[in-house]
Amino acid sequence: MIIGLSVYMAVILFVGLSAYKAIQYSRMPLHGRMELYPVPQEKGRHTYGGSYMEEPEWWKKPRQVSKLSEIADMLKEMLFIKKLFDNQRSLWWVSYSFHLGLYLLMAWTIFIIVGALTELAGVSVSATASLWTALLYYLTILTGVIGFIIATVGVFLLLIRRCTDPVLSKYTTPQEYFNLLLLLSALISGVAVWMPDLTFSAARQLTAGLLALSIQADMIQVVHLILLDVTLIYIPLSKMGHYVGKYFTFHKILWENEPNLAGSSMESKVKAALHGQTKTTWAASHVEPPSVPEA
Repeated sequence: MIIGLSVYMAVILFVGLSAYKAIQYSRMPLHGRMELYPVPQEKGRHTYGGSYMEEPEWWKKPRQVSKLSEIADMLKEMLFIKKLFDNQRSLWWVSYSFHLGLYLLMAWTIFIIVGALTELAGVSVSATASLWTALLYYLTILTGVIGFIIATVGVFLLLIRRCTDPVLSKYTTPQEYFNLLLLLSALISGVAVWMPDLTFSAARQLTAGLLALSIQADMIQVVHLILLDVTLIYIPLSKMGHYVGKYFTFHKILWENEPNLAGSSMESKVKAALHGQTKTTWAASHVEPPSVPEA
């Protein structure tokens, strides 16, 4: 019962902390307005890095925005980590192995939950019961086996790379080593728990128990669930929570090229940023601290 409640609490905290982090990002002041072209939302111009400002008297013309090319560019980064592939190919192989493994494990988790609900409804998930159960049965095996293997291998190789690469090792903090070790321990414990049964029937049974709050788990399953709980709660609090910041990094910094026209919402944002009191303090002796106006 307690371990079941801890899983629910970990999921709630993961979602809640991720949402809190997104709110914090959304309330940050306007960035330095140094957009980097190409901006994918520039309709017809994103392929060569052009801008709507190319047009004569552009401020008098309606601005054309392409959401389709923007979504396409987002999907390239989200699904394939395109920028890492373009700029650091040797690191991309191990990083993408880990991320692709995570995506497959997310899909595996969904299939496991759907399978558990199917069995709670009285239908056995097998290769012979029906077309639906056969599809669920094989998709669970495919995503689970491949996901656990390549995610674990990817994290392990990332850890080795950070330890052995003379450049990366200089910039790797103790927290980043801890992040990789925590992920590796959660994945290895998952492999130890679930991989002996490649049909994942035990995973469906455990998930059915979690959904019914009548979980029965052995010691190694409890250890895995505790590691999973810790990982889920820790991720949004650490650098691994970059999945939240990517929207703001791309949409509100790299691709933010909305014109600062008189009477526009951007003008209001710029004025608010210029008149805002800075809260930054500096240790450098040559930097004057922000002056506080007298009452």
